[in-house]
Amino acid sequence: MNFFVTKIIEDSDVTYNLTVAGYVALAAVMLVVFAAGCMFRDKNKKMDAKQIVFCAMAMALAVVTSMFKIIDMPMGGSVTLFSMLFIVLTGYWFGVRTGITTAVAYGILQLLINPYIISIWQMLMDYIFAFGALGLAGLFSNKKKGLIKGYIVGILGWIFFAVYTPDFFNSAILYSLAYNGAYIGLEAAITLIVLALPPVNEAMQAVKKLVCEA
Repeated sequence: MNFFVTKIIEDSDVTYNLTVAGYVALAAVMLVVFAAGCMFRDKNKKMDAKQIVFCAMAMALAVVTSMFKIIDMPMGGSVTLFSMLFIVLTGYWFGVRTGITTAVAYGILQLLINPYIISIWQMLMDYIFAFGALGLAGLFSNKKKGLIKGYIVGILGWIFFAVYTPDFFNSAILYSLAYNGAYIGLEAAITLIVLALPPVNEAMQAVKKLVCEA
């Protein structure tokens, strides 16, 4: 374990930082997860080069927009510039299987960019399950108003896993729900308002047609 992380103790708080080997291992895992999502679409069809590019581009845009923080919360978390929407889009475009694997790969990428580790369980909940839940948008890939429905489900899944992340508030689930729900809920509200605008809705439908056409 010490080969991949180093322990840091500050004021009796214990956290872990990734070593070079840890970064390399996580990068390898991320590539494997993303490759798996690219190889196995829903309906057992392989993704073509264009679809792989769109998923990779969505991840890149999510990373860039996650760095534009509209509101930065005092104890972690922030309202970003629609960063989660780009990951939700991969599920909306290609289905739940591709959506979840791309979302999990994105969670690993976020762990590489900004690692905060206090335990394996916390790492899984914060980065793997929470971000992976965004891929649940794929459940509504072919439904009416599927993007809006999928986004709501993905965000609710993100909040669910984030609430149960063990930290120094682990004895106050309601506090954690309120705290996480506050900034994620605000970003979700802004995103949903924008998505509900007729020009944006039409543009999203046109992009999906472009992305998913044979």
